[in-house]
Amino acid sequence: MKPARTKTPRKLPVKKGSQTSLKDPVGVYCRVRPLSIPDQECCIEVISSTTVQLHTPEGYRLNRNGDYKETQYSFKQVFGTHTTQKELFDAVANPLVEDLIHGKNGLLFTYGVTGSGKTHTMTGSPGEGGLLPRCLDMIFNSVGSLQAKRYVFKSNDRNSMDIQCEVDALLERQKREATPNPKTPSSKRQVDPEFADMINVQEFCKAQDVDEDSVYGVFVSYIEIYNNYIYDLLEEALFDPIKPKWNSCSTPVKSTDFVPPQSKLLREDKNHNMYVAGCTEVEVKSTEEAFEVFWRGQKKRRIANTHLNRESSRSHSVFNIKLVQAPLDADGDNVLQEKEQITISQLSLVDLAGSERTNRTKAEGNRLREAGNINQSLMTLRTCMEVLRENQMYGTNKMVPYRDSKLTHLFKNYFDGEGKVRLIVCVNPKAEDYEESLQVMRFAEVTQEVEVARPVDKVICGLTPGRRYRHQARGGAVGDEPLVSEVVLQSFPPLPSCEILDVNDEQTLPRLIEALEKRHRLRQMMADEFSRQAIAFKALLQEFDNAVLNKENYIQGKLNEKEKVISGQKLEIEQLEKKNKTLEYKMEVLEKTAAIYEEDQRALQQRLEAQGQRLQRQLSDKRRLEARLQGMVTETSMKWEKECERRVAAKQLEMQNKLWVKDEKLKQLKAIVTEPKSDKPERPSRERDREKVTPRSASPPPVPGDVFKTRGGGQSVQFTDIETVKQESPTGRKRRSSTAAPAQPDGTESEWTDVETRCSVAVEMRAGSQLGPGYQHHAQPKRKKP
Repeated sequence: MKPARTKTPRKLPVKKGSQTSLKDPVGVYCRVRPLSIPDQECCIEVISSTTVQLHTPEGYRLNRNGDYKETQYSFKQVFGTHTTQKELFDAVANPLVEDLIHGKNGLLFTYGVTGSGKTHTMTGSPGEGGLLPRCLDMIFNSVGSLQAKRYVFKSNDRNSMDIQCEVDALLERQKREATPNPKTPSSKRQVDPEFADMINVQEFCKAQDVDEDSVYGVFVSYIEIYNNYIYDLLEEALFDPIKPKWNSCSTPVKSTDFVPPQSKLLREDKNHNMYVAGCTEVEVKSTEEAFEVFWRGQKKRRIANTHLNRESSRSHSVFNIKLVQAPLDADGDNVLQEKEQITISQLSLVDLAGSERTNRTKAEGNRLREAGNINQSLMTLRTCMEVLRENQMYGTNKMVPYRDSKLTHLFKNYFDGEGKVRLIVCVNPKAEDYEESLQVMRFAEVTQEVEVARPVDKVICGLTPGRRYRHQARGGAVGDEPLVSEVVLQSFPPLPSCEILDVNDEQTLPRLIEALEKRHRLRQMMADEFSRQAIAFKALLQEFDNAVLNKENYIQGKLNEKEKVISGQKLEIEQLEKKNKTLEYKMEVLEKTAAIYEEDQRALQQRLEAQGQRLQRQLSDKRRLEARLQGMVTETSMKWEKECERRVAAKQLEMQNKLWVKDEKLKQLKAIVTEPKSDKPERPSRERDREKVTPRSASPPPVPGDVFKTRGGGQSVQFTDIETVKQESPTGRKRRSSTAAPAQPDGTESEWTDVETRCSVAVEMRAGSQLGPGYQHHAQPKRKKP
């Protein structure tokens, strides 16, 4: 059975009020890359030196209501598109190098989407070196003259260093220089023109307060994490003609075939720090030599061409700079041969691979697998940051999943308080990277809320400072300053000439004896004066020591009082911090609740606006419908009014015609009834007709222009009035009288009866045509002839 998974071992808890209890947040910086095309749509805007704003580009709708969403993110510092590598180095990497020289660790990440400028920020370009060459240049400017000879410090396989004496170091130097292909490049070798412009840093940068009583050694290593496996980029596989090489199919291969490098394992040293077992560490003595080692490993790094980036990094690269510091002995001549006095500090420069989406890169096969492993490791890093933030803010004790990825497992010590952590978020402002940039911003927002314990200042040794240059004051002049003996000799009277040219010369020797005696007396006086001054100085020194002792006792008492006050204030500060965290948690809950309420309010407001718009449309439709119905009603009313008027007029005309017909019938009937009967009707003469006065009819005249059917042949005759109709006789003669003629034997009376019937039928048909198609006229049957 596998052992149960336990929590990552941590350091022993320290007492409250100590220096290690102080914590610093992870420093998160943002760098905006310039657009490759000037007229390209931009989605990121630098608002201030600490704030950027993301604009939703055209075609993206991220809000529920469909509105464009703009968000702002704050950082420790924001570097715009015109920021130089020097400005970025001074703000971010310079403090890390200062801590490295003073014995503290540091970790620097570059994080962002693929093609956002991470490798450019870390490595640089010809003519403008990045953070890595500038860090190397600052290190060697600070400790270049204080370095130990090569191989005095020797790396072992347990993440520590051993010290060799001068003889052993000399023997190893001779042994390494005798090999035909030494692993460590010589500092005298000419700089490769391929990267000569990158390390040609014009600005001179040097650390302050460098301990000159120590010697230093600089070691570099370069690894990559590819598909969650660790590979050494500086490893050189030597060809062995006896032992054959084996490929992944467990079969021997030829010497010309490619043999993949072996992955390395992570180990934990005695101080619970993680390191890569068997990793190559190269001792370097100059910036050129160190960058040449880096460039040699950079050529082995896995880089591929993708749809988004022509040279996309397919692995996470880690360049470690290890600075070894050991004090000089009491004489200041040799390195102190005590391993416990060695101080090892490390600066890790990490160039993370860019997060990417396969639907944009169109990755397949190995590229797809690489992208999956990259995204998985970055997701694990984000999860670790979220768990650390939750544990620190809410006081929980969740296990941080460092072991889920080699990247987080390697650097877990930094987040447990082994050094400062800095993160540079590189973003590309083009609109196509908006969604990925949004995720990067959210990760940065979580990361800068994580706090890391502040490292402790390490005391190297208790030897007297200034011992490196003490022997120079004893042995010879340092610079142009004269020695004390020269000053004393110059104060003596000059010696006379000692040349004796004549045997009888009796003045030269006496003058020389006199001068020497004067010098002797002067020397004796100076010795006495020196003795008196020494005694006085000793007395003053004793008084000063007593005063200093009294002052130290006084200061110690004051310090104890201040420490008590500081302890009380720290306890109060801790209580206030706890209270502050509680209030921040409550504020966060209230902010989330307020955000939920605001979102609900916006949704309800949108629903209300939609309902109002719908109601407004319904009211407008109703008004239009009412107007249309009103028009239809008005039109129908006018139509029916006209129809009623027409029907009333037709009915009146019909009634008038019926009355007229009846009047005519009555008149004819009266004329027939009142007319005298005779067996043979006389034909009235024309003269008699002229003499008779025709009485005017009391009935109204017929409508002019009426058409009547008078004959069976279908012929129609138009009459101006009924009198004309009555006056037309069957034989073609016209009667001038409106009264009917007496009945004749030959059928004249029947003919006139038929004429009356036709007149009545014609009148009824005329009225029916005016009343409409629904009106039907039924003609009366003709009367038979007698």
